[in-house]
This record gives sequence, C-alpha cells and structure tokens, in this order.
Amino acid sequence: MNICHVTPHLPPDQAANALFPFHLGDWATSNGHDVAFIAHPPLSGEATALPGSVQHIDRRATPTNPLLRRVSSLGYALRITGSTLTTLKRADVVHLHSNGLLVETCANLAHQLGIPTVVTLYGTDIWHYQARFIDPFTRMYKKANHLAFYSRGLLECAEQYGLARPGVSVVYPPATKMFSPLQSDEREAQRKKLGFGNGKVLVNVKRLHPLAGQRFLIDAMPEVLRSYPDTKLVICGSGPLHDELQNRINERGLSEQVTLSGRIDNRSIATYCACADLFVLPSLLEACPTVAVEALACGTPVVSSDNPGGVELNALFGDDVRLVPRERVPDLAQAIIDRLQRAARVTSDTLDLIEKSFRPTSVWKQYSSIYETITNKTDSNDS
Repeated sequence: MNICHVTPHLPPDQAANALFPFHLGDWATSNGHDVAFIAHPPLSGEATALPGSVQHIDRRATPTNPLLRRVSSLGYALRITGSTLTTLKRADVVHLHSNGLLVETCANLAHQLGIPTVVTLYGTDIWHYQARFIDPFTRMYKKANHLAFYSRGLLECAEQYGLARPGVSVVYPPATKMFSPLQSDEREAQRKKLGFGNGKVLVNVKRLHPLAGQRFLIDAMPEVLRSYPDTKLVICGSGPLHDELQNRINERGLSEQVTLSGRIDNRSIATYCACADLFVLPSLLEACPTVAVEALACGTPVVSSDNPGGVELNALFGDDVRLVPRERVPDLAQAIIDRLQRAARVTSDTLDLIEKSFRPTSVWKQYSSIYETITNKTDSNDS
C-alpha cells in the first residue's frame, strides 16, 4: 500500500501533528508499505530524515487585507494543487493531519481523484471550529472516509458542534518504547548525571505558549519550595514566551531552581520524564496530551489542570493523574506538594493500560485496520 501523509509540520518541529505522522510513516515502512509526505518546511533547524519521500510546500505570506487574503488563498491553493498532483496520484490512501490550507487543498484533490482519505484531528482543529460559507475544513471533514480523534472529549466536542457522522474512531497518541520506567539504580545514576542530586524534580514538556500555562507553574514554585527547598523544575520546550518566562523566573528569584532547557530531542525528554518525581501540565487546553502519556509510561505520576485532555486521562488512569482547576496557582502548588509527599511511582494498572492501548503496536494496528477498511470499501464501490 502507498500511504501519503499530508501535514503542516514534520520533525524537527515538535508539534503532535509533526511527530505522529513521522511515527506512522516509520511503522508503515517497517510493515512493508510505501510512504510519502507532503508538508511545509520545518519552522527551524535542518529537516529530519524521514521514512519515505518528502515534498515540501513553502508557506505563503498572508496579506492583512481580507480581500487580498482571499485572492492569495485561491492562488496558493492552485499552486498546491499543481505541485502535489503527481505525489497524490500515486497514493492508495491519503492520511490528512489537522487542518490548514495545505491539508484541506490536498484533501479536495484526493476526493476529486477518488483516493480514500483518513483525517486525524488533534485539538485546535476542533476546539476553534467555526462553520463558514466557504469552508474547506468542513468539506474535508464530511467527505473523509474515516476520522480519527486524539481523544474521546475531542470527538464529543465535534458532535456538540453539529459534526456527528459515521466512520469515526478515537485513537490515543502513542508513547514509544523509549518512554519506559528505569530500574532504580539506573534512575539514580541518570539523576546524578543530570545534576538533580537528592532533591525533588518536576518536569514540564510543552511549547512555550500562553495556552501551555507554564507561568502558573513558575508562580507555584515558591510555595512548593517552602515544603521541599531542594526541588528543581525543568521546562522543556521553545516558543514565543521564552524571554517572558525567563524574566518571571528571575523576578521571583528562581534562577537556581527553574531551568528553561529549550527544545531537546525525544530521547533526552524520555530521560527527564523517567528521572522526574512528578510531571506537571498546567495547560489551559489539551485534547490528549502526549507528553503526559509519555511521562506515565516512564512511571512518573502527573499533576494536570482540568483541561479536557487532563480530565480524560484522569478518568483513564485515576490518581496517577491528579487534577487541579486551571489558572489556580495555590491549588496547583498544593497538589504538587501532596503528590511529592507520597513519593510513589505510578501503579501497575497504569503501566498495564499504557502497554495495552498507548504503545505503537496498538496504535499502528488501529490505523492499519482503518487503511485496509477504507481502501477495501473504495475498491468495492469502484467495482
């Protein structure tokens, strides 16, 4: 089978709709399929080697004038069509990730060519949905042969917006095997190597963006330090709020306790997660936070705000995902302190559920089944 992934991002970009298409392509080639990618160039850094051919479509400059923006969109869509036609024609199935003019234009072209499509929906594509008179996203959504949602809550949100339809499923994001618990001696050795010593370690992994809520975590640290003075907080990620957050850290006298590590590779993130005493996710909005799933897979409990994804993980993993109200610094600080007092790793039930539903083998099996189903349906309709 020839599978073409169309996505706004690919590695080294760290977005979920960059990493997940990469993983799917890797698993597909490992199972004997051919893979191609259509995506924008990376926002920064050198393009990562991919398990298949890749066609980069340059981003457009978006005019501020609404009329010029519409004309620009039309011209850009025509350019995408001309550039991607040959690649799409070779596909047996087109896997579309999230939204945006690149994805939606390729969806329309695939539909015209009679190629079956599956759309993975990650969060903002649904959270911020608004029906418009000319709406390529809604057309893509309704014409897709199958929709895969990152969480049950995201599916329910779509249904509340009047987007209920058949041919949908919930497929949770995967935690690869590099996100696994360390033996106690290895964990202690890694903690010493990272300079953590014997103090408590908190980790957050998220782009430095207002919706990620790291400012609330920084503000909670003075109270945490009153109970656990040797606590270290590592925030992994890059983004537009770097300077603002660093100033916040400095103003509160936390430069020795809080580190903005910048963007680091997944293997290093896995080490941080496995070494941490607690993973903290104060995000304002999440569908299903892959980073929290990865922390749980490393054996590390999670404190999350009561965003939709956090609520869903709490329903799945119970006390290993402690919920606090969004934007409530005192509650966040107290939840961190309470969980640190327990000094416990996640339960065996949590690790069992990770192995059953959140590992690559399970996720690939679900998508492989979707690919086979929609291509067989298309073949039946053609005959």
